[in-house]
Order: sequence, then structure tokens, then C-alpha cells
Amino acid sequence: MATEAESGGAGRTALDETDVKGAFKRVNSVWRNHIEEGGEFSPASGRYHLYVALACPWADGALAALFMKGLEDCIGYSIVHPTWQRSRPKDPADQHHGWIFCKPGDPPLSNGLGFGTFECDDALVPDTVNGAKFIRDIYEKAGDTGGKYSTPVLWDKEKNTIVNNESMDILRMFNSKFNKWAKNPDLDLFPADLEAEAEAANSWIYPNINNGVYRCGFAKSQEAYDQAVKDLGDALAKAEALLEKQRYVCKRFSYMDLRLFMTLVRFDAVYVVYFKTNVGTIEMNYPNLLEYCKDIYQFPGMAKAINMRHIKMHYFTSHPDLNKFAVIPRGRDVDYAADHKRAKLSA
Repeated sequence: MATEAESGGAGRTALDETDVKGAFKRVNSVWRNHIEEGGEFSPASGRYHLYVALACPWADGALAALFMKGLEDCIGYSIVHPTWQRSRPKDPADQHHGWIFCKPGDPPLSNGLGFGTFECDDALVPDTVNGAKFIRDIYEKAGDTGGKYSTPVLWDKEKNTIVNNESMDILRMFNSKFNKWAKNPDLDLFPADLEAEAEAANSWIYPNINNGVYRCGFAKSQEAYDQAVKDLGDALAKAEALLEKQRYVCKRFSYMDLRLFMTLVRFDAVYVVYFKTNVGTIEMNYPNLLEYCKDIYQFPGMAKAINMRHIKMHYFTSHPDLNKFAVIPRGRDVDYAADHKRAKLSA
């Protein structure tokens, strides 16, 4: 869901997805094929490849699910550099900036205006499947017409095309379609008995928290921002009260915890400053949410997907309109691996 075009006609970006009143209106993902036994895209080990940005909460959630299910030997993955780059630098009419593949140890990058120095660290994984330089290249190879070059992308190596770029669909597929090869097949992120409860929670968590931070950050009018930040504050208060009484969003750990956590873990480090979501900080103002973050972070496989350096580097270096000189705020370090007291709570 995280978009990558900075401006111009070559690609679309979340920064452009606002209505006439300046309110952010996220556009749905285009590639919505599904992996099904006996279908066009059948489950198989080694057939599929996941492209992600560690900074993107939607893509990072897909990667976390891959790790939690133990699918590393079944589904490969590539990780882009967090700082968007000009994807067609030889074409002066094409001003698109997007996700770029680099190798660990490559020369450092600067932002689109040439400011800053941002290393190519060991977390980067280049594209070993298509040899692409940009995520844009993956979309163009698949014949994309949507123009929104986003992560995550699930690629079919057999048919040489994109299967899906909607994070929720990918979560569902990772949850159940590859259990034959999963190291942790019993983990169920979408338990049938919690479906109604999870959907009810998603009805207020997604629009007001997950998407709510973007509604605040990409608002282009005071009216739109004021409504978005009010909705966010009310939803955070509701989540704080809920998680004072129970350990997880639903009766047991589910995809709702994965998705809520992916926003909360980025909240203090990025959103409070960059997206103007300063209704409070998780660390200082929401004690139950803070302990909840520690609990979810320590869920087996989760910590491997969290890279705070990539998270901060992407947001603060990829949008020159919002942060021209690509200065990354220091912020506070939170030890999410520290002891917590959540286990004493009932689900």
C-alpha cells in the first residue's frame, strides 16, 4: 500500500490521493490475484517472491507474517533501500521517484534534491529474480497500468507476473496457502471463530489508526487534518482502554494485532513529527499501548521484520516537499525487547 512516486505524470503517489477538500483518500491496490490449489496461481515452494520495503507498515506486515509462519525456505524476498530515487534519471520529463534495489556496501544515496547521505546497509536484499533496479521495473515488466508502484509485491516466477500487491490479500495467502511447507503451520492469523470480532475491530482501527496517520500526514487542508487527527486521537484512546482489559485486540493473537502493531511501532519515531499526529506519544501517554507493543514485538518472528533505521530513513528522506534537507530527527530509543506484564491479562 505504500506508494513511491514523488510527483509528475509517470506515477501516482499517496501524496496525490486527496479529494477536493484536501482529505486523503487511499486508492485501492490493482493486482488482486489469489493463490489457490488448482487455480492459475497454485501453491508451490520456490515459485513466489516477495518484494518489500521495511519502512512500509503494509509491506513489513507481509514480511513479518512470512517470518512468523516460517516460510523463508518456501518464499524468497527482496528488500529495497528506504530512500526513494529518481527511477528514470535520463528522461527529464519523467520525475518519478521510487523504491530502489541496492546491495549492502553500495555507495550511499542522497534524497531527490541531493541532500543527505544514507548508507546501503546489511538489511538490503537486491532483486535476484528479475534483476530489477527499481520496484517500478517490476510493475512495468508485468504490464501494469495502474501507475502506483507500491510494496508489498508478490511475484510469480513461473508466469513472470505480479500475483498481488494488496497487503491484506498477501497476509491471508501466507496464513493458509503454504502450510505444507511452513515451519509454523499451526499459527492462524485469521481464525474463523474470531472473524466477526476482528472485522468489527478493523472497522475502526484501519480507517482511524492504520490509515488515520496517513490521513493526518497527507491532508492538504486544515479541515481535513482536524477531522483526521480527532478520529486518530479518539481511536487511540479506544485502543488504550481496550488493551487495558485484554492482551490482544481480539480473544487471541490475530492479524489485527499484526496490523495495529505495525502502525504503533512507527508512531513515536515518525508519525508524531512527520505526520503531525501529536495527540500524544505511545511511550509517554499510552501505557497500555506501549506494553502491548513490547508484547507483539516479542512474538516469535516479529522482531526480525522491524528495522527502525529503515523506518525513519524512508519517511524523513523520501519526500522533499515535506522535508527538503532530509534531516532525520533523533527521537527516543524504546526497548521493545524489555520485559512486559501483558501475559497476566486474559485474551
